[in-house]
Amino acid sequence: MSDQPGLSRGGMSPTGKINPVGVLEPKLDPQDKNVLCSAICYCSSTPNVSQDGKNLKQSCVAQRLGELNEVLQGRSPYRPEVSYDMTKSPPQPILDSQTGSSAHGWIPGWISKYWNDDPEHPPFKPGKGMIRRPDVVIVKDPSKPPTQDNIKQVVEMKFPPDQRNENQAKAYGKIAGDENKVVEMQSTDCDCSQENQQSKVPVEQMGWAAAAASALMYLLTRGKSPRPPLPAPAY
Repeated sequence: MSDQPGLSRGGMSPTGKINPVGVLEPKLDPQDKNVLCSAICYCSSTPNVSQDGKNLKQSCVAQRLGELNEVLQGRSPYRPEVSYDMTKSPPQPILDSQTGSSAHGWIPGWISKYWNDDPEHPPFKPGKGMIRRPDVVIVKDPSKPPTQDNIKQVVEMKFPPDQRNENQAKAYGKIAGDENKVVEMQSTDCDCSQENQQSKVPVEQMGWAAAAASALMYLLTRGKSPRPPLPAPAY
């Protein structure tokens, strides 16, 4: 897939007039969409619930994708809720110091411990966009951290009544290095009425995205579907 999915070019109309260049919304690869829709559909019907009774669908998706990464032994291409230091160019992912690849679990603690130690950091101001956290970052090479050179796409998930945030979209474009790598995924983009079909392709012939889809289905069905073996890395 191109690093710039979803671009369209101007062309000649049937009447001979030049059509203006149009830009379509960036799209996900079908296998990536299958994985993320599996999590979205599950969390739409079975969300996490806060202590005050609110449905936490996005945190449910993040939890499911985190569990998927564990099943795939840390080699999932789907990285949920990675925070980025937006004062750096390019923005730098804030990662767990022990793993060096997974998202840091407690950003307020990281800010308190590390922010002022960096002389290049401006004084931290909450709510000013100094740190951004996309819902999902899809990486090219799961064995490497989600830095800009390894980002395939940044995905922002929207559950009703969430609205598009232009400042957020621009910030995610900076994280990805290209606004055309930012995908806004509505929960209504997924057909949650269809039963998930198991692939008949041997897992050895599947890419990591397809293997991830099978592994996520294993998780969501609580082990009722077969647990897939891991394909050999192809990097």
